[in-house]
Amino acid sequence: MAFEFGMFHEFQSPQGQTEPEAFARAFAEIDAAERWGLDAIWLAEIHGAPERSVLSAPLLIGSAIAARTRRIKIGTAVQVLPLCHPLRLAEEVATLDQLSHGRLIFGVGRSGFPRTYEAYGVPYGESRERFAETLEILKKAWTEPAFSHSGKYFRFAEVKATPKPYQKPHPEIRIAATSADTFPAIGRLGHAIFVAVRLGTLSELAPNIRAYREAYRAAGHEGEGRVFLRAPVYVAETAAAARAEPEESILYFYRYLGERLEDSATRAGVRAVEERAARGRRLQAITYDEALRDKIIVGPPEAVAERLGALKEELGLDGILAEMNCGTKIPHDKVLKSLQLLSENVAPRFH
Repeated sequence: MAFEFGMFHEFQSPQGQTEPEAFARAFAEIDAAERWGLDAIWLAEIHGAPERSVLSAPLLIGSAIAARTRRIKIGTAVQVLPLCHPLRLAEEVATLDQLSHGRLIFGVGRSGFPRTYEAYGVPYGESRERFAETLEILKKAWTEPAFSHSGKYFRFAEVKATPKPYQKPHPEIRIAATSADTFPAIGRLGHAIFVAVRLGTLSELAPNIRAYREAYRAAGHEGEGRVFLRAPVYVAETAAAARAEPEESILYFYRYLGERLEDSATRAGVRAVEERAARGRRLQAITYDEALRDKIIVGPPEAVAERLGALKEELGLDGILAEMNCGTKIPHDKVLKSLQLLSENVAPRFH
């Protein structure tokens, strides 16, 4: 299959912009991605962060995208399963798949930040068990005419979920992998994975991806398992512009993320507290040169294509979820130009 190019979108709400303006700007970028031939739009799920995002309802946004586009795939990256009622979620996901005529890719995860769990009244310590049970229920709801379930958190008796998905047996499921033990666990399930370097570095991914693929093969699944990288990407016509234009936004983002990560280490239900707090402190002190080396992909089209090609070979990547405005502070016109260069001058080299 061809290397998949997608745009990861948070529907950013930078300071000084109204919520209607944030939605209008985001949809303008999505319309451009459809026009310029990008493969997929990836929607985050972010709650309680008005300084960052208005994207708290990705399935609703996905339906709006389905109505205004004809070709581009619509992905969730990620739907936070433990915060959802599984039957309601099964119906809404299947509805979006029907509305988009099978263009949905269902990306799921747990989220590494317990603050949202506290707001929703769901203990973060239950997130792993809730995730597994919800995913099991979704598959039953989509594939069985009627199903029953008796688990730790949910019970259903002879429920007929409707509609069923447009895609059979259901939309492709991709799962976010962050901690080392989740990589082989997802491999055993046989699903594709999202990997990212918000907390770690690109060089740390290889052994975890290797563990995922070994578990995938050992479980008897066909193929090797598919891997998709989410990373900040910025493309400009010159190396100097590509380096300078996103710098403020990138550094702001990692300091913001580091503060939230350090804060999350104090919350109930969190594992590896000291490691989490230490990573948060490191992110707050990161230099731009460190980010350029270990976390982000920037440059003119030739350099970005070369870096992506090297990562594709090194990690066995199947696609990229490009964060085009990591940090919210890159001006709209520059985001559009970067997106156009990625779509028209980088992506064709991989197809």
